[in-house]
Amino acid sequence: MEAPQERRPEAGTILLVDDDVDLCSLMVEFFGQSEFRLETANDGRRGLARALEGNFDLVLLDVMLPVLDGLALLKQLRKRSAVAVIMLTARTAQGDRIAGLEGGADDYLPKPFGPEELLARIRAVLRRTQRLKAPGRPPIQIGPLVLNAPAREATLNGVEVALTSTEFDVLEFLMASAGRVVSRDELAAMLYQREATPYERSLDVHISHLRKKLESDNRIVIRTIRGVGYLLSSRQEAAG
Repeated sequence: MEAPQERRPEAGTILLVDDDVDLCSLMVEFFGQSEFRLETANDGRRGLARALEGNFDLVLLDVMLPVLDGLALLKQLRKRSAVAVIMLTARTAQGDRIAGLEGGADDYLPKPFGPEELLARIRAVLRRTQRLKAPGRPPIQIGPLVLNAPAREATLNGVEVALTSTEFDVLEFLMASAGRVVSRDELAAMLYQREATPYERSLDVHISHLRKKLESDNRIVIRTIRGVGYLLSSRQEAAG
């Protein structure tokens, strides 16, 4: 008789919002053999309520949902929560993927997908989050911008800046690399564990969001170094 497979201690709780009941059942069974606990919701309204009420580490969000679609749900969720979100979508058009990233998603995975790839993406997103929660890391400051990595908090002129999980990770990487240009491949390796593709828009979307949230101060600038990457600095440093 084969011995039952030992299940690893739980590393977090994930919410799957998808109207495909069969897929949800399969995912519950699959994640039952992983280190994560998976809960499910089958429509957008219930999914939003669960995401806001529950203490989830990550939300898996289908785009095509009844009652409230995934993009509308994401928009409402982002007003009140910075929980990591991976979009699941049968829509393969670039515009639909960009819409999810513009709405604050951390990653996306087109359907159909392999559960092993989904699990790998979840681990990658949470690994970034947990790495930055490690205690004992001093704040990083550039001009009026201060980043507290263990608390996952960024402030500009003493006011907290609302950032998604991925935006925070990109900002932390840029600030920790102050004084040098960070290449697109470095950012892609940190976020997705791969090189950046020439036509990929996800990095551009996250950088654009950071610019809107930081450059209104008129002292923080994220410069694009054409063909290389990005450089974050204060305008005072750039002038000096």
